[in-house]
Amino acid sequence: MGLSHEIRTPLNAIHGYAQLLERGAAISPSEAGRIIRRSSEHLADLVEGLLDISRIESGVLKLNRETVGLRALLEQVAAMFRIEAGNKGLDFAYNAAPNLPAWVLADERRLRQVLINLLSNAIKYTQSGSVVLTVRYRSMVAEIEVADTGIGIAPEDMDRIFLPFDRGGGRAAGVAPGIGLGLALSRMLSQVMGGDISVKSVPGQGSRFVLKLLLPQPNQPPNEEARGLPIGYEGQRRTILAVDDDPGQLALWQELLRPLGFNLFVAGSGGAALSLADLGRPDLVLLDVSMPGLNGWEVAERLRSRFGRSITILMASGNASELVGAEGKGLHDGFVLKPVDQALFFEQLGRQLNLTWLYEGTDRAPWRASALPDAARAHLSELARLARTGHVRGLAAALAALDAAVPDAKPLVGRLTAALDAFDLVQFQKLLNEQATDSRDDRGETGR
Repeated sequence: MGLSHEIRTPLNAIHGYAQLLERGAAISPSEAGRIIRRSSEHLADLVEGLLDISRIESGVLKLNRETVGLRALLEQVAAMFRIEAGNKGLDFAYNAAPNLPAWVLADERRLRQVLINLLSNAIKYTQSGSVVLTVRYRSMVAEIEVADTGIGIAPEDMDRIFLPFDRGGGRAAGVAPGIGLGLALSRMLSQVMGGDISVKSVPGQGSRFVLKLLLPQPNQPPNEEARGLPIGYEGQRRTILAVDDDPGQLALWQELLRPLGFNLFVAGSGGAALSLADLGRPDLVLLDVSMPGLNGWEVAERLRSRFGRSITILMASGNASELVGAEGKGLHDGFVLKPVDQALFFEQLGRQLNLTWLYEGTDRAPWRASALPDAARAHLSELARLARTGHVRGLAAALAALDAAVPDAKPLVGRLTAALDAFDLVQFQKLLNEQATDSRDDRGETGR
């Protein structure tokens, strides 16, 4: 199977169904639109893969080497494919060596891209049995093994499967459609990252792919001290747009993010999300993949077109297949697995927005009066007065004034805003009272 066939197949589908619609043929417009859209996405995947291969071969592909939470990344990928395997009736196991480092230096997006390709292939070509992900680490080299009990690969196809558009006769015949770029691109990416992919297989028994990568540990890894979940963050207030057609998921995002001081907007559809983004560019978008109307990928594509890389996009899904093939497109910066693991989510959120989290018991708390200039005291007094009268609209205006006048008060403003949004004036007053007590303590007053 060659490049010509791979391009002509989706083009023929697009051209054929477009002609049927043009002639007014007796065909469902929604069904024709679905086929045209899927064919165009197939073609876009092909073009992106070819561009990546071209960049690699010309030596212009740039890696973004950064400190990556290796354990967290592997656990997240494993959790995603455990669900995917379970949906197909397969067993899934993840085994990590005890000495596996928490942090390494790597290009996280490209590493995730290769992992997703290897695991999705394993599940795609396995009809019964199991898929096992095993990770070992020695002398700065990670050995990531994906073993399956699938159809296996014929000896004469062992080298062909790493050629673009050639999946090999044993694997391709009537099992699973798809462009033959995944393994070719994954091997090329692994080689650019200082490693390689090898394979052993027995037809009818299964395959074992091994990715070896040089993943050195950083000189100064992030602080790994277990401090529970964050209660705020330092620096300027960040804006997050959460998009999901499930009201329960939107409620969860509000519960998790507003108390931490984020300026959070929520949208129940892709169209509403684009309208909100136009009103004010968010720092980060949490975007559900499966939504009626505009799906998550379509929204991500439009956001990238409008804002480029100036916003961070995290795709949220409980289905691994919805993320396969999307890593190389540049439409998103990471993914969030549903149901949400809060520790993993906050680790990723902090990394993507470059946040310094604040925790209970830390010496520096984000809302203490000692960290605020004198200009904040008048605003706090006005908030206390309005809280006693229950003047909600006045409180909203006073919070906006404090937010604009005193940037250091943004974490406090976030907590007060969350209480006000919930119409919880008791909690609002409690926060102000705690603030006033801390202020007197810092000034050495006795409170008489």
